[in-house]
Amino acid sequence: MKVKTIIFFTLLSHSLWAQQTVIKASVDSAQIRIGEQTRLRLEIASNKDCLLQLPFITDTLMRGVEVLEVSKLDTIDLGNNRMQIRYDYLITSFDSALYMLPPFKVIAGVDTFYSNQLALKVSTLQVDTESGNFYDIKDIWKPAFVLADYAAVFWIILVVCILILVIMYLISRKKKKLPWLPALKDEPQLPPHVRALQALDNIKSEKLWQQGKDKEYHSRLTDVIRNYIDERFGINAMEMTSGQILQMIQGRSEVDPVFQRLKQLLLLADLAKFAKYHPLPDENELSLMNAYMFVNNTVPVQIPEEKEEETDS
Repeated sequence: MKVKTIIFFTLLSHSLWAQQTVIKASVDSAQIRIGEQTRLRLEIASNKDCLLQLPFITDTLMRGVEVLEVSKLDTIDLGNNRMQIRYDYLITSFDSALYMLPPFKVIAGVDTFYSNQLALKVSTLQVDTESGNFYDIKDIWKPAFVLADYAAVFWIILVVCILILVIMYLISRKKKKLPWLPALKDEPQLPPHVRALQALDNIKSEKLWQQGKDKEYHSRLTDVIRNYIDERFGINAMEMTSGQILQMIQGRSEVDPVFQRLKQLLLLADLAKFAKYHPLPDENELSLMNAYMFVNNTVPVQIPEEKEEETDS
């Protein structure tokens, strides 16, 4: 009897967890003409303390359906530690077809949830061939004067002027027997991990989240880590989403021990920046600590060069 009771409550707790996050998709108009626009809305309901990775698409939903605009996130407090996140996609299409839009995916912690599937029908314009009202081709119109049409001439003149100034500068330097370019002293640049740790120290000393500046705090924190990843691993992290960064960096031996710490840092920052989530003080401190640990644990190991032994000839 005890075993059955334990199994029952285990299944019940798993069911309640699965219901914590719900994603729903809807469209204003499921049928449009070629070139017309309609709005697709996403509504995600979840617990406030659940780390979410939201779907953000900026170019195309699928082949033939283009994204023109993504609205800002709108967060609603549902009570009972629940919140709802809403935002819209402005979409259009220039090919007539019936499109079955793929479900949207939300990652909540270690679980993945999918929305319902939508259909979008795009119709072409009907051509009237029965009325007999056909018209001849109109005469050619003379285009109006547009200043942008002469942009090429402007740039050519500007380039010529710059070349003349450069030549005059070089002649002047030669007459004075000076080098063509003034000598510049190369200042030694600190390693990426040293500059990253210094930036983290500055963020820590400014105490941004203690002043209620949660969004600025997490934005600056992730900017430091993204820039460090760019310089340390050669990954263009400044132009990637959090999910893309985690996918690119996962599997590296030096990153494995601190991968989960990096994941917590990036996902919590996304909630603070895009979902208007206000992290708890412990969460803010944890993100800063994880940033320090990620940098310290991924410092490149310098292998000393072996000295060649001198041999008698």
